[in-house]
Formats: sequence, structure tokens, C-alpha cells
Amino acid sequence: MNETPGLNFDEQKVDKLKELQESGILVYPWEYARIDHAAEIKDRFSEISHEKSEEAVSVAGRLYTKRSHGKTVFADLGDESGRIQLYIRKNDLGDDAFSFFAKNIDVGDIVGVRGHIFRTKVGEISIWVDEITLLSKAICPLPEKYHGLTNVETRYRQRYLDLIINDEARSIFKTRSRIISKLRSDLSGNGFMEFETPTIQPIYGGANARPFTTYHNYLDQKLYLRIAPELYLKRLIVGGFEKVFEIAKNFRNEDIDTHHNPEFSMVEIYSAYADYNDMMSLTEELISGIIQDAAGTSEVEFDGKMIGYSRPWRRISMEKAVLDAAGIDIHAQSVEELRKLAEKERIDGWDKAGSPGEFLVLFFEHFVEPTLIQPTFIYDFPIENSPLAKKHRSKPGYTERFELFVAGMELANGFSELNDPLDQKARFEEQDAKRQRGDLEAQMIDYDFINALGYGMPPTGGVGIGIDRLVMLATGQNSIKEVILFPSMKPVRTSDEQTEE
Repeated sequence: MNETPGLNFDEQKVDKLKELQESGILVYPWEYARIDHAAEIKDRFSEISHEKSEEAVSVAGRLYTKRSHGKTVFADLGDESGRIQLYIRKNDLGDDAFSFFAKNIDVGDIVGVRGHIFRTKVGEISIWVDEITLLSKAICPLPEKYHGLTNVETRYRQRYLDLIINDEARSIFKTRSRIISKLRSDLSGNGFMEFETPTIQPIYGGANARPFTTYHNYLDQKLYLRIAPELYLKRLIVGGFEKVFEIAKNFRNEDIDTHHNPEFSMVEIYSAYADYNDMMSLTEELISGIIQDAAGTSEVEFDGKMIGYSRPWRRISMEKAVLDAAGIDIHAQSVEELRKLAEKERIDGWDKAGSPGEFLVLFFEHFVEPTLIQPTFIYDFPIENSPLAKKHRSKPGYTERFELFVAGMELANGFSELNDPLDQKARFEEQDAKRQRGDLEAQMIDYDFINALGYGMPPTGGVGIGIDRLVMLATGQNSIKEVILFPSMKPVRTSDEQTEE
């Protein structure tokens, strides 16, 4: 094997490639007139007999197997749609072409094939090959056939190899593509317009998260990768667009685990003259339809549990959910009593909470969140942790905010959006005070956004839905790395680096 770090070249394949190039063989041609696909051929010729079809076909793809029987070779060719068997005879190709194929075309190579369709004696629809053309020489070996690509780290780091070998991986990402397409079409069908907002921002906002920081030399300015597109999309509502959305890449400088990746995808949706009740209904409608379309059923297994997405979904206030699960009524006890309860349960953050609302969130995350397996809307959040949500119309100390939980993880977050510029200014100032005290996830003050609200934003409902987690649920994958093509990974250290340590 090649000893250059990071390369997996097979020296024998490299030598073969050089020999072909030196002999004038075009190893990497510019194009090929591919007309047909494997799956389409099998469907179109489903009634074919053992006789060759009169109609010729032209396919192209990767050679996955090659089984020689003297003057006859059976091989499997795979393209994006699936695989089909090739039947290659010396009598059909001719001595020179067959010899070239036998000697120079290997498993892993990309080839073009022309021939006719027939059914073998064992009933398999196959291509009786008249001509085979080398389109791309592979000099890295594919994993061994029967064990495949078993190393999880390799699957994530070399996703291209995972996709070559793993049919399930390709299926997952085809489903992901369909989910995003349906999401976009459903929103457009409901009158929403899609926009693009800045990824690099002078002020980060729209969520409580630690940002990635960069620097622009020409502007001589610190900038941030966005943690959410929220504040820019709401500027569009101020500007007169009434139903907007963005399918966005967001970036948060946080831990990596089975549910979190520093770079992730979400859709944010805003609708003028709507509130959080409307957004719960829209969220339910979108996700139930997407699951049905992606999985072909309203029930999908996830982490050993069957989850049903038939509507309507359960809705319960955070306060009642905690009371039902833990018997804790935060309004019936003092802050000191709540602190003692939280300390007794060893709840993370108990020593930093200082209000009933903050303890309510801690109790919810500890006692309730892991139990929310079936789709459940938790609504009416304390004002302390909802700096962009509108104050509740009838419950002092609360906001009109909801989160959707499925399989114990948050899938969506929405509000009746705060549109009072003075209230927003005060909330930002509270966040900034936390940031100054060392809270790395607190939000900055965005004065231009406050100014935008000063021109008047209509009553608005908004929601953000995590696309990666939605794909996890639709495909039954319990790790976010299985649904992100190129997830963030720890760097691979060389032996020299390890020795230096």
C-alpha cells in the first residue's frame, strides 16, 4: 500500500494505471453516453425471457464483483438506482477486448456497458454485454466483500467509501433529500416564501449558544458564524413579507454527541398574524406528512420503540408536566425549598438557579424530558429562558413558547414572537448581563434588530425544526452522525504526534 499519510493507494493498481496511460489507453475519458439505469432496466424488462432482447441498453457504474469462468465472466454493476448482473463472453467481445477486460478492469472501476437484456437460467435479469469501456480506474481497494466497511470511524470520515459499500447509507441520504424537498414544497404550497440570510454575522443571536468566531481582515472586524437565522428572518416580517422560511446551516461551538453536531441543519418558519398555537398546528402538519412520505407509514421504530405520528399530538404545559411527573408545584414552594429539592436530586445547575422559573426548567429537563417518547408539545415556558418569546397573555412570568419532543429529544422550538421593542431591549440587556458574568451561551444585544421592531412587526408566530433529528426519526437512526454526510470528527493523530506527546 502507499505510505503517504492519508492515502490508501494499492501499488499494484497504481502500476497498472501507469502502464495503461503509457500505452496510450484513455483511462479517464470525459464522458459516456449512458442512457439506462439498473433499476429502470429491471422494471422495464420484468417479463423478459431467456432470449436476448432486440432492444439494446447502455448503462454505466461501478464494478462491484467479477467472477471468471474461463471464457465467460459474470460481474455486478451498480449505479445510483441499484445493481444489475453483467454476462460477458469472449465470443461476443472478441479476443482483444476480452483480454483487456480480464487483465485491466478490476472490481471498483467505473465502466460503461452496452448490450441486450435476458434472463439467466436461475431467473436473474442481466445484461448480455456487447461492449465494455473503462471510464475511471480505481487505485484504492474496496473493503473485503463479506465483511464490508465495519469501522464506524472510517464510515464517517470517508463517507464516499461508506456510500459505495453500504446500501443502507445511500438509502438514508436519499430519504434525507426527499425530506428536505417535501419540506420545501409543503411550505411553498402553504404560501411561504424561501429566503437566504447571512451565515457570517457581526452579532450572533436567535438562540442561547456559544458561537464560532472569525475575523474579516478588510473590515477589521470580528464576525461570527450564525447560531440561528431568526433575527434576520424577523426583519423580513418587519419589511412586509408575511410568510417566510429558510432552510439553514447553523453553527454552535458546543459538545458533540449522538444528538449534537457543531454544524447542523434546520428550517425556521415565520408567519405574520399567527401565534404559537398556529405554529404548533403547522409543525404537527408538516412533520406528520414528512414522516408518512419518507417512511411510508405513520409509525416508525426508533431506538427499540414504536413512535406514532398520527395526529393530533399530545400538548401539555411545562408546569403541569413537572407536577404530573415529579409532584412538584413550583408555586407552592419557596426558592430555597426548590433549591434543596434540586440539590437532593443532584440536578445539574441547581446551584446557579435563582427563581421558580429557572428551577421549573431544571426539573423539566431532569424528570420529564427523557420520558417524552411519543410526539409531545410542551408549552408555556418561563420568561427567564425565553428572551425572544412574547409574554404570555394570561400567565404572568411565562411566555408563549413551545418545544416539540419525540423520543426524548427536542425536535422543534417555537414562539408567539416578541414584537415589543422596549421589552426586547430589556430582555437583551438581561442576556448581555449574563454574558458579561461569563455565560458563554447568553445572547448579545442586537440594537439594529431592536430598531427594526421599533418600526413595527405584526403579531407573528415562528418555529425552528431540526432537520438532522427529523431525518434520524424518519430513518430510525439513533446517532446524528448517521444522517449527516460529513459529520465533525476529532482529528486523526499521526504516530509522530503521539510520540511527541
